[in-house]
Amino acid sequence: MFYHLLKHVLLGPLLRLLFRPRIEGIEHVPAEGPAIVAGNHLSFSDHFLMPAVLARRITFLAKAEYFTGPGLKGRLTAAFFRSAGQIPVDRSGKEAGQAAIREGLGVLAKGELLGIYPEGTRSHDGRLYKGKVGVAAMALRAGVPVIPCAMVGTFEIQPPGQVVPKLKRVTIRFGEPLDFSRYAGMEGQKAVLRAVTDEIVYAILGLSGQEYVDRYAADVKAEEQAAAAEAKKAQRRTR
Repeated sequence: MFYHLLKHVLLGPLLRLLFRPRIEGIEHVPAEGPAIVAGNHLSFSDHFLMPAVLARRITFLAKAEYFTGPGLKGRLTAAFFRSAGQIPVDRSGKEAGQAAIREGLGVLAKGELLGIYPEGTRSHDGRLYKGKVGVAAMALRAGVPVIPCAMVGTFEIQPPGQVVPKLKRVTIRFGEPLDFSRYAGMEGQKAVLRAVTDEIVYAILGLSGQEYVDRYAADVKAEEQAAAAEAKKAQRRTR
């Protein structure tokens, strides 16, 4: 109930008014039945802008940190995500990936739309990074189509670290559904999972026009953070 109130009465109309999103290819999103919408992830705003333009409900697998933040802000954020029907996923530990897949398959089994970001995290620099194979595992095991989606302009309105987004127009672009039925029964093969994931990410790339990096975003982020920390240490030593 809260999801529909938020989407159709409160937040949805406000977002459409403020950001005036250009919507392209919405006809590619099925009117019914299970499907995965796989998109690039440039901004915290992505969580709200994509659902705002869809007629159907879409459930995202959200990182568990959104549900465990400290203080009043943390409790409000957790309450918001829970009320909106988003599912917390623990991204740490060996079982994290399998837990996310189980949760996603549960959504698809109910005939609903599942939203997922194959990169696994927000892009910190606006580029598109290598996808993780969980999206392929879910698509093959559930036997559902994957609709690629590109958020264009959301990095510019709210890059990581910026709390209040700028009021600029964005584009939300959906591509033709990707059918992977030719790989039915092969979801246990690593090479197949990688091939399917790369095809999904390539479709997103074609829609977004981003620069592609054939590495995981989390690894690049960690390296850059470590390099920045080392540079600060070196600077302190020279003083």
